[in-house]
Amino acid sequence: MALTPLEIKKQEFKKGFRGYDVNEVNSFLDKVSRDYSDLLQDIKDMQQKNIEMDIQLREFRQLEKTLQQTLIQAQETSTRSLENSKKEGELIIQQAELKANKILDEVRTEILRMQEVVSTLKSKKESITSRLKVLLSSELELINAIEVDDKESKDSSLGTGKQYFNVDEVLKKLK
Repeated sequence: MALTPLEIKKQEFKKGFRGYDVNEVNSFLDKVSRDYSDLLQDIKDMQQKNIEMDIQLREFRQLEKTLQQTLIQAQETSTRSLENSKKEGELIIQQAELKANKILDEVRTEILRMQEVVSTLKSKKESITSRLKVLLSSELELINAIEVDDKESKDSSLGTGKQYFNVDEVLKKLK
Protein backbone atom coordinates (compact mmCIF):
# COMPACT_ATOMS: atom_id res chain seq x y z
CA MET A 1 0.00 0.00 0.00
CA ALA A 2 1.29 3.46 -0.96
CA LEU A 3 1.89 6.16 1.59
CA THR A 4 0.07 9.43 1.39
CA PRO A 5 1.74 12.75 2.07
CA LEU A 6 -0.48 13.16 5.12
CA GLU A 7 0.66 9.76 6.53
CA ILE A 8 4.26 10.79 6.04
CA LYS A 9 3.66 14.12 7.75
CA LYS A 10 1.78 12.56 10.70
CA GLN A 11 4.22 9.71 11.14
CA GLU A 12 5.55 9.60 14.65
CA PHE A 13 8.55 7.73 15.89
CA LYS A 14 9.25 6.37 19.31
CA LYS A 15 11.63 8.36 21.37
CA GLY A 16 14.62 6.61 22.52
CA PHE A 17 17.75 7.41 24.33
CA ARG A 18 20.11 9.32 22.22
CA GLY A 19 17.63 9.38 19.34
CA TYR A 20 17.40 11.77 16.51
CA ASP A 21 16.59 15.43 16.95
CA VAL A 22 12.79 15.69 16.86
CA ASN A 23 12.75 19.04 15.08
CA GLU A 24 15.15 17.85 12.44
CA VAL A 25 13.12 14.65 11.86
CA ASN A 26 9.87 16.65 11.66
CA SER A 27 11.45 19.13 9.25
CA PHE A 28 12.70 16.25 7.07
CA LEU A 29 9.31 14.53 7.20
CA ASP A 30 7.64 17.79 6.11
CA LYS A 31 10.05 18.07 3.19
CA VAL A 32 9.55 14.41 2.20
CA SER A 33 5.78 14.87 2.51
CA ARG A 34 5.85 17.93 0.23
CA ASP A 35 8.12 16.23 -2.30
CA TYR A 36 6.00 13.09 -2.19
CA SER A 37 2.86 15.20 -2.62
CA ASP A 38 4.48 16.98 -5.59
CA LEU A 39 5.47 13.62 -7.07
CA LEU A 40 1.96 12.27 -6.66
CA GLN A 41 0.60 15.42 -8.32
CA ASP A 42 3.14 15.02 -11.13
CA ILE A 43 2.03 11.40 -11.52
CA LYS A 44 -1.62 12.50 -11.69
CA ASP A 45 -0.72 15.22 -14.19
CA MET A 46 1.26 12.72 -16.27
CA GLN A 47 -1.59 10.21 -16.14
CA GLN A 48 -4.02 12.91 -17.25
CA LYS A 49 -1.61 14.00 -19.95
CA ASN A 50 -1.19 10.35 -20.96
CA ILE A 51 -4.99 10.01 -21.25
CA GLU A 52 -5.14 13.20 -23.32
CA MET A 53 -2.27 11.94 -25.50
CA ASP A 54 -4.05 8.59 -25.95
CA ILE A 55 -7.21 10.44 -27.00
CA GLN A 56 -5.21 12.66 -29.32
CA LEU A 57 -3.35 9.62 -30.69
CA ARG A 58 -6.68 7.90 -31.40
CA GLU A 59 -7.91 11.08 -33.11
CA PHE A 60 -4.69 11.29 -35.16
CA ARG A 61 -4.96 7.62 -36.09
CA GLN A 62 -8.58 8.17 -37.13
CA LEU A 63 -7.50 11.26 -39.06
CA GLU A 64 -4.67 9.29 -40.67
CA LYS A 65 -7.11 6.53 -41.60
CA THR A 66 -9.51 9.11 -43.04
CA LEU A 67 -6.67 10.77 -44.95
CA GLN A 68 -5.54 7.41 -46.32
CA GLN A 69 -9.08 6.61 -47.42
CA THR A 70 -9.38 10.06 -48.97
CA LEU A 71 -6.06 9.62 -50.72
CA ILE A 72 -7.11 6.22 -52.05
CA GLN A 73 -10.42 7.68 -53.23
CA ALA A 74 -8.62 10.62 -54.82
CA GLN A 75 -6.24 8.24 -56.60
CA GLU A 76 -9.17 6.12 -57.79
CA THR A 77 -11.04 9.23 -58.90
CA SER A 78 -7.93 10.51 -60.64
CA THR A 79 -7.44 7.17 -62.36
CA ARG A 80 -11.10 7.03 -63.43
CA SER A 81 -10.94 10.64 -64.58
CA LEU A 82 -7.80 9.94 -66.58
CA GLU A 83 -9.38 6.85 -68.14
CA ASN A 84 -12.54 8.81 -68.94
CA SER A 85 -10.45 11.60 -70.46
CA LYS A 86 -8.57 9.09 -72.61
CA LYS A 87 -11.86 7.51 -73.73
CA GLU A 88 -13.30 10.94 -74.48
CA GLY A 89 -10.17 11.87 -76.42
CA GLU A 90 -10.33 8.65 -78.42
CA LEU A 91 -14.03 9.24 -79.10
CA ILE A 92 -13.34 12.79 -80.26
CA ILE A 93 -10.57 11.54 -82.54
CA GLN A 94 -12.86 8.84 -83.97
CA GLN A 95 -15.62 11.38 -84.55
CA ALA A 96 -13.15 13.77 -86.20
CA GLU A 97 -11.84 10.96 -88.42
CA LEU A 98 -15.41 9.99 -89.39
CA LYS A 99 -16.25 13.61 -90.13
CA ALA A 100 -13.03 14.05 -92.13
CA ASN A 101 -13.78 10.87 -94.11
CA LYS A 102 -17.33 12.09 -94.76
CA ILE A 103 -16.02 15.45 -95.94
CA LEU A 104 -13.46 13.71 -98.16
CA ASP A 105 -16.18 11.50 -99.64
CA GLU A 106 -18.35 14.54 -100.28
CA VAL A 107 -15.41 16.35 -101.90
CA ARG A 108 -14.59 13.32 -104.06
CA THR A 109 -18.23 13.05 -105.11
CA GLU A 110 -18.30 16.77 -105.91
CA ILE A 111 -15.05 16.45 -107.89
CA LEU A 112 -16.52 13.57 -109.91
CA ARG A 113 -19.70 15.56 -110.51
CA MET A 114 -17.67 18.61 -111.57
CA GLN A 115 -15.55 16.45 -113.85
CA GLU A 116 -18.74 15.16 -115.45
CA VAL A 117 -20.01 18.73 -115.85
CA VAL A 118 -16.67 19.80 -117.35
CA SER A 119 -16.74 16.78 -119.66
CA THR A 120 -20.32 17.58 -120.70
CA LEU A 121 -19.41 21.22 -121.24
CA LYS A 122 -16.36 20.23 -123.30
CA SER A 123 -18.43 17.94 -125.48
CA LYS A 124 -21.08 20.68 -125.88
CA LYS A 125 -18.31 23.15 -126.74
CA GLU A 126 -16.88 20.75 -129.30
CA SER A 127 -20.36 20.15 -130.72
CA ILE A 128 -21.10 23.87 -130.91
CA THR A 129 -17.66 24.57 -132.33
CA SER A 130 -18.01 21.92 -135.00
CA ARG A 131 -21.58 23.08 -135.81
CA LEU A 132 -20.33 26.66 -136.01
CA LYS A 133 -17.51 25.57 -138.28
CA VAL A 134 -19.97 23.71 -140.49
CA LEU A 135 -22.37 26.66 -140.40
CA LEU A 136 -19.62 29.14 -141.13
CA SER A 137 -18.24 26.89 -143.81
CA SER A 138 -21.66 26.56 -145.41
CA GLU A 139 -22.20 30.30 -145.10
CA LEU A 140 -18.85 30.91 -146.79
CA GLU A 141 -19.80 28.47 -149.48
CA LEU A 142 -23.13 30.25 -149.82
CA ILE A 143 -21.39 33.60 -150.06
CA ASN A 144 -18.99 32.21 -152.63
CA ALA A 145 -21.90 30.69 -154.52
CA ILE A 146 -23.76 33.98 -154.38
CA GLU A 147 -20.70 35.80 -155.62
CA VAL A 148 -20.32 33.29 -158.43
CA ASP A 149 -24.04 33.53 -159.20
CA ASP A 150 -23.71 37.33 -159.11
CA LYS A 151 -20.96 37.22 -161.67
CA GLU A 152 -22.90 34.84 -163.82
CA SER A 153 -26.10 36.75 -163.50
CA LYS A 154 -24.34 39.99 -164.29
CA ASP A 155 -23.06 38.39 -167.37
CA SER A 156 -26.42 36.86 -168.30
CA SER A 157 -28.74 39.60 -167.09
CA LEU A 158 -30.17 42.20 -169.34
CA GLY A 159 -28.86 44.88 -167.11
CA THR A 160 -31.83 45.02 -164.75
CA GLY A 161 -29.67 44.33 -161.70
CA LYS A 162 -32.08 41.74 -160.46
CA GLN A 163 -30.73 38.41 -159.43
CA TYR A 164 -32.67 35.22 -159.06
CA PHE A 165 -31.89 32.53 -156.50
CA ASN A 166 -33.16 29.03 -156.20
CA VAL A 167 -34.51 28.92 -152.62
CA ASP A 168 -34.10 25.14 -152.27
CA GLU A 169 -30.42 25.36 -153.19
CA VAL A 170 -29.80 28.16 -150.67
CA LEU A 171 -31.52 26.21 -147.88
CA LYS A 172 -29.50 23.10 -148.70
CA LYS A 173 -26.33 25.15 -148.47
CA LEU A 174 -27.33 26.57 -145.10
CA LYS A 175 -27.90 23.12 -143.65
